[in-house]
Amino acid sequence: MNRLWVVVFAGSLLGLSACSTKPMMSDSPMNASSMANLSTTPPSPDPRIGLGAGLFDAEEAIWNMNMLSTSKPPEAFIGVTNSDLAFKGNYAFQGNYNGVQVWDISNPKQPTLTMEYVCPASQSDVSVYDNLMFVSGEGLTGRLDCGSQGVSEAVSQERLRGIRIFDITNIKEPKYIANVQTCRGSHTHSVLKDPKDDENIYIYISGSSSVRSEEEVPGCISAPPSEDPNSALFRIEIIKVPLADPTKAAIVSAPRIFEGLVAPPEHGASPADLIEIQEAKARGEFVVELFGQERVLPGRMLGQIFGPFLEGRGRTLETATAADSAAFREALPGIIAQQFPPRPAREDASPRPGPTQCHDITLYPEIGRAGGACGGYGLMLDITDPANPYRMDAVADSNFSYWHSATFSNDGTKVLFTDEWGGGGQPKCRVGDPKEWGANAYFALAPDGKMDFKGYWKLPAPQSSVENCVAHNGSLIPIPDREIMVQSWYQGGISVFDWTDMENVIEIAFHDRGPVAADHQGNGGSWSVYWYNGLIVSSEISRGLDIFELKPSGFLSENEIAAANSVKLSYLNAQGQPTYVWPNTFALARAYVDQLERSKGLSASQIEATRRSLATAEKSSGSAKSSALSALATELGKSSSNAKVKKLVDVVKGLGSM
Repeated sequence: MNRLWVVVFAGSLLGLSACSTKPMMSDSPMNASSMANLSTTPPSPDPRIGLGAGLFDAEEAIWNMNMLSTSKPPEAFIGVTNSDLAFKGNYAFQGNYNGVQVWDISNPKQPTLTMEYVCPASQSDVSVYDNLMFVSGEGLTGRLDCGSQGVSEAVSQERLRGIRIFDITNIKEPKYIANVQTCRGSHTHSVLKDPKDDENIYIYISGSSSVRSEEEVPGCISAPPSEDPNSALFRIEIIKVPLADPTKAAIVSAPRIFEGLVAPPEHGASPADLIEIQEAKARGEFVVELFGQERVLPGRMLGQIFGPFLEGRGRTLETATAADSAAFREALPGIIAQQFPPRPAREDASPRPGPTQCHDITLYPEIGRAGGACGGYGLMLDITDPANPYRMDAVADSNFSYWHSATFSNDGTKVLFTDEWGGGGQPKCRVGDPKEWGANAYFALAPDGKMDFKGYWKLPAPQSSVENCVAHNGSLIPIPDREIMVQSWYQGGISVFDWTDMENVIEIAFHDRGPVAADHQGNGGSWSVYWYNGLIVSSEISRGLDIFELKPSGFLSENEIAAANSVKLSYLNAQGQPTYVWPNTFALARAYVDQLERSKGLSASQIEATRRSLATAEKSSGSAKSSALSALATELGKSSSNAKVKKLVDVVKGLGSM
């Protein structure tokens, strides 16, 4: 039986129960006493630790959230990795290594599958704009015709590595209208709508695979720039898509945003890694040296290497003997060295070059900036000229292994980067793993693009050695005047945290499942999770699509949630960050009052009087309503120079003029 841990604070059952029966968009006031009854004490012991395993029946833990639904993948996508998400209207677009699924989430308690489009390619990250859908392809087996037979030839004119473009005017029957081939494929991509250009959109391509042959795509050169200035290394590619005719989409520039960077500092194995390696050796497992560090040979890689080795000895996995295994163990170091050659010795003492590609680039066009998570560096880019971005700053950190993605604060004065230590496929949230590794790093962002480090934060619940866990994709939740974010951690689940104070990040909600399998690491967990129009939607790698909503807590009031849910987006792409703008509502005014109470920005008597005045004004109409709000704005304006009080006054004035 599935066991669902629902954490409810003692002493607040009645308050939470009352809140849970109200619609999420309720504009009814929350009084001071009900706020005071909501706890800010995390559950102890943490219910995420020790959850039972299972693919579709794992035990679950949830805190300060409601799960609205979980939807299994359709048959053609079961057992295949779900990847990233995009949103348009009432639809959630879910990438998958087998193609794209589109869910109608207008009823979040019962989503329906609107469309499934089988078109295999890794990773099939998806974005949307207007009537267009864009899908990434990077692997060697993706086909131009979306066929499932793959591509076996080293050079083939049938291979797709780049961006597919679909017309989704009829969302139930997408039309594949074009593709743009790139030299390293598209691991991820980011769609940029320039506020100054209504005729085109731009797609920033992050390709991290090997450079393809010039025989396959002319102009793809794998030599370093020092040998050939047209090298496909140390650059990104930017595609321009004319909205009047998307079939004319083409690469318009390939800026070398990595120029001058050198290899970043690195860290070695963690204490948990060292213990695991020793235990693996004791069990007789295969341990190899890869990229200068001992590692337990992953099962998938073992299968890819052991099979051909046995074929060379005239045997199969079924007929292999102990002697074959011993011979393989002896030959393994040479096989690994051949497949993953060590770095050649340098003739001089000059530093090695830095990264040759980005993983994700988060575009924030309203402030003209982009955060490039680029392997060994976090970059800040100026994108005011979309086709010609340039690097403003670059930061490296020995605690970071693989800079993966970025998220800005709504006002553009802060940015966080995630570290996908272990590539997302390894357990990196164990008790013995440092909290600074596989975490988020937080920076203050100056107007000139310079970044000032402020601190780290990592999922606080230790995970088991069979759960791949590390910081991954998420987004801001539009709580007014606060930096609150929801983030995926693969099999660490999803976490909601407040990073308004970057040196004191606080977790305020979570959901987690037990591991996919109890005795080995299975494929599962949240790949990405985003807030969209009042919902929190998670792409679960193996289990499908999860939808949640926030619950009021001591960290987050009902009014703050209602104010957030007043923000309505027409679409959302993972790497295209929008600016949140809140309409003037009584919920927004009350949210500011709740925040002032929490921070003691006004006295208790002022808080109570303000709430009474807002409640009276909301029930009034016409001139009586305007007069009441005008009087409240005047009184608040006299009471404090607090910046949040000024924001409250502006909202009250706005309500009075409506």
